[in-house]
Amino acid sequence: MLFDSSLRRELARSFGATLAILLTIVMTMMLIRMLGQAASGAVAPQHVVLLMGFTVLGHLPTLLSLSLFVAVVSTLSRMYRDSEMTIWFASGLALRRFVRPVARLAWPVVLGVGLLSLFAWPWSHRYIAELRQLYEQRSDLSRVAPGQFQSSRDGRRVFFIERNTDDGSTGRNVFILTSEGERESVTSARSGRLETVGDDRVLVLDKGQRVDLDLASGERRIARFETYRIVVGEHTQAGADNRPPRARSTPELLREPTPRHLGELVWRLGAPLTAINLMVLGLGLAATNPRRGSSWNLILALLTFVVYFNLLNLSQAWVASERLGPLTALALVHGGMALLAWGLLWWRDGDLRLRRGARGAAA
Repeated sequence: MLFDSSLRRELARSFGATLAILLTIVMTMMLIRMLGQAASGAVAPQHVVLLMGFTVLGHLPTLLSLSLFVAVVSTLSRMYRDSEMTIWFASGLALRRFVRPVARLAWPVVLGVGLLSLFAWPWSHRYIAELRQLYEQRSDLSRVAPGQFQSSRDGRRVFFIERNTDDGSTGRNVFILTSEGERESVTSARSGRLETVGDDRVLVLDKGQRVDLDLASGERRIARFETYRIVVGEHTQAGADNRPPRARSTPELLREPTPRHLGELVWRLGAPLTAINLMVLGLGLAATNPRRGSSWNLILALLTFVVYFNLLNLSQAWVASERLGPLTALALVHGGMALLAWGLLWWRDGDLRLRRGARGAAA
């Protein structure tokens, strides 16, 4: 049918353009953020592109839902402004008749949102956590570039070395400034190597000296050593049990139904329900008066999207804190939004029928 095909074609163009714009914005923001973290030493520079890709993949369910919602609202608002909707309504079509062509376009998007939230979301967060953990567990020496001063993660130590091995575990001309309260110590050595003792990383320095300074009294002590060991405050890789809920697969969450895991499940199951409700809600929010020429309905739609996704995150927190059960949270948030969306659609349809009756009586 001409109506179905033309509407789906325009919705598809609007959805593709919106998704491309949102992806560009998010990727730019993530790139700037990752570059800042790499510059501050929080992530490895060689992992910036990977981390950005995994982060965008994790945000893709939200981007798809928002793109679908904006496409429905913007396309139908344009049809209202150009009086195309008036023509379709005059031909006997009701607003609820638009649900079918919109749903035929939206079902692959909703399916993609469901698969991404259930499987790609935990997979991306797991690899993000592993990459960050891998970099954090490297020695402070390995993160120092030759000839540059670098602070440790806790900010209490400043390192300067010249590395002479590719893996960064051994360095020469090592300089370490340590600050602890009112005491400072400067340690220098000809060489240093990294060793693992239990769960700790130990820096072993050879042939150097240490100068301790009491900032309060000004007392200074100098000690020379042949071998000196410093715990650099790092631990071996944590086990899989320490992964956050968002980094665990959906079957893992089902096998261990703790409150935090159930809260994560509520978020993942709620993502495709959110896309469905936003699709229906967009049909009701798109109605506008062609004579006004304003975009208030699009602004209202974006505010509605923000509120809805905040409620989605709140439902996860409610379940995680055991304030609500999973089914209760899903029914309260998504069931309530579904009632609002279909109620708005029914009200718009009823208002349209009243105006038709009024015009018929006037004629």
